[in-house]
Amino acid sequence: MADPGHVALGAWSGGRFLHFGEAIDEERLEALLRPGDGVSTVLTADVYGQGQADRVVGRALAGLPRESYCLVGAIGHDFVAGERDGPRGFPRFTDPSLLGPDEYADYVRRATEASLQRCGVAAFDLLLLHNPDRLGYTSPAVWEALEAVRAAGLTRLLGIAPGPANGFTLDLVECLERFGASIDWAMVILNPLEPWPGELVLDAAARHGVSLITRVVDYGGLFWDDLRPEHALERRDHRSFRPAGWVADGLRRMEPMRPIAARHGLTMGQLACAWNLAQPAVECAVPTLIQEAFPGARPIESQRAELAAVPAASPLATSEVVEIRAAGDNTGSMALKGAHPDHEGPERPDRWAVQPGQEALGIDVDVLRQRVPAA
Repeated sequence: MADPGHVALGAWSGGRFLHFGEAIDEERLEALLRPGDGVSTVLTADVYGQGQADRVVGRALAGLPRESYCLVGAIGHDFVAGERDGPRGFPRFTDPSLLGPDEYADYVRRATEASLQRCGVAAFDLLLLHNPDRLGYTSPAVWEALEAVRAAGLTRLLGIAPGPANGFTLDLVECLERFGASIDWAMVILNPLEPWPGELVLDAAARHGVSLITRVVDYGGLFWDDLRPEHALERRDHRSFRPAGWVADGLRRMEPMRPIAARHGLTMGQLACAWNLAQPAVECAVPTLIQEAFPGARPIESQRAELAAVPAASPLATSEVVEIRAAGDNTGSMALKGAHPDHEGPERPDRWAVQPGQEALGIDVDVLRQRVPAA
């Protein structure tokens, strides 16, 4: 068994389970996700396709020696007993209407075993708590349940993957403070066009010895250098939630980064990975591989090859890391999820008030109030 490598493949790629670009067929997706040719790590989540992503990953792994790849799983949404709430998806297993704390251990064990069975393996290398609500971040019963599946040999490493949207900051830092002894890895959104707010958790992760996986490294596919403002996205495309003009604005902010990429012989996609890997605690970059739907779009397999050629050690100098961050600065560009100093009213699955003690976590909550107009 192995730790996650410096780059990885996510089962959300290829447009089948999360709608990015054109959905490629399953045979092509299996080949895309098959470890090898420079990429040894693959990530799946049981909720994607209500188990279908696990099965695709299982077929991709079939016949490979178990020691030749790292498999990362994720559980957290109850898509068996829970009812889907439209675009909000399935409820977390910690929803009080589904389970109480004394039932968490049984659920986590069942969900882990079911995901492993679909993947066709006996154990994960790393198991992530996927898209937790506030209880997931704060309940000792949740982390005791996760430690129990580790003790049972169903995973070697444990971690947490906030989401699905960006902005879970105070909650993740608090979780690292409280349960850092159980957490080996965490996954956050980070890329040169979205340094904020993911950067706010970097020092806390390093302080607690938690390694970071970064996703959305491609910034909605923009760093693959294929998408342009004139390319219309389908209504169901997951990127449609981004503000109007995001493609043109992102390309404008990428221009000062291009000479740095050229200096190191990197594509823009590779530069994004290298910038992430230069950050404190970041050990793995997982961009989304997207088969764009417009005529003449580059084949998704070329993105995979580009990812495989990312240097394991970032070649960027500190001054270049700073320069790239300045060009992509997005501070205050979104309303944060989870604990937010301006939240009023009932707690929601992805938004609640700042909790007692969170203002002492080393993050200026006034910074979290910042909001600039959308581009």
